[in-house]
Amino acid sequence: MTGIRCFVAVDLPASMREEIEVVQKEIATEGLRLVRPEIVHVTLKFLGDVPEEKLEKIVQALQEVKLASFPAGIRGIGAFPGRSIRVVWLGLEGDFKPLYLAVENALKPFNFHSDDRGLSPHVTLGRVGRPNSDTSRAISSKMAQFSDIDIGQFFVDRFFLKKSTLTRGGPRYDDIEEYPLRAA
Repeated sequence: MTGIRCFVAVDLPASMREEIEVVQKEIATEGLRLVRPEIVHVTLKFLGDVPEEKLEKIVQALQEVKLASFPAGIRGIGAFPGRSIRVVWLGLEGDFKPLYLAVENALKPFNFHSDDRGLSPHVTLGRVGRPNSDTSRAISSKMAQFSDIDIGQFFVDRFFLKKSTLTRGGPRYDDIEEYPLRAA
């Protein structure tokens, strides 16, 4: 039985997406599939395929997250896992952990997979479909010019439950529900 592919995320300000696009153009390399700037986000939790009959309960459970908004920033560039690059990312500054833990706690009754590594806040710029040493070297070389990049600060004042639809042109994300955070 299939469901609705969902995840919980924080969106980035539109002004930052323009700067992210500039970085993406500079690091573009054969074998690196770039994330479209308009859908770049911070994933707090990937839920996978959610049965439709559970969706409303998940929407309600996330309403129990009651936290204050907080400042964050985008600084630095890196890659997972390191030597054989699979994901290129921009680093996040800010205390995302309370929000991450509150989302995890709200969704605990649904028994979603929990990543034992915890939260590693980042903004994915692109993914490598078939990692190899030549592609990794080319990407690393282009990333070097952005080692001290600072895209700026923003305020995390809401998070979203999103639907992900996979298409030939890449994923499409639609907001299912928006969850405001309290003013700090």
